[in-house]
Amino acid sequence: MKRLLLPMAAFGAAALLLAGTALAASPMQKNGMQMNSNSDAPAKTVMNWYGGPAYLGAPALKATAALVRAGGGAADFSFPKALVAMLGEKTVHAEVAKLNKQYGEQTVKTWLNGMTTAVNLGLKFATEQGITLPEPPADLTGTKLAAALVKAGVGPDGTFWAGRLFDVAISHDLHNKVMMKINTTAGGHVDLVTHKVLNQAMYDVAHALGMNDVKLASLH
Repeated sequence: MKRLLLPMAAFGAAALLLAGTALAASPMQKNGMQMNSNSDAPAKTVMNWYGGPAYLGAPALKATAALVRAGGGAADFSFPKALVAMLGEKTVHAEVAKLNKQYGEQTVKTWLNGMTTAVNLGLKFATEQGITLPEPPADLTGTKLAAALVKAGVGPDGTFWAGRLFDVAISHDLHNKVMMKINTTAGGHVDLVTHKVLNQAMYDVAHALGMNDVKLASLH
């Protein structure tokens, strides 16, 4: 896997994620400037397109690298393959069947393809910016990786948001760039479905793993 020109701050974010602790809440901004937490001035939380507070810190690239490895590597990444690697075929088949009943097979297919596209676009745009992935931790596999991804997407109020997971995985700026590309090439419906169904699926995964405090996003 290609080595990265990696900001040192990213290692700190990755360490938090890999230790299983919650990532810091999004910085508060007003008129494009960060506000101190003890400021008397009003602050506004930056929100993602499809809901939930954005994460504006450095990406947790070691966890991203582990997800890419689970999906077959950067050259041949597949989100369904990553799901099976994390959760096992039986669990994945059961969850897909559940989602098919909830949303319809075509919507679930759109979600799975949309996730593969989103990850591949994120890798492409990162490479164009001189960012490459570090070697993933050897032990960040299976349900441990699935739990880490759930935690990465959980906001300060305990709700899992797909957009926050993407922010943590590749950065808020690259997440927005990926969404704009999907909207212009595949259409806004694909982008919406990708976020919407992931909210439900990762909520289901969280509760299957005993992470019962994770809340379901309003977009699901």
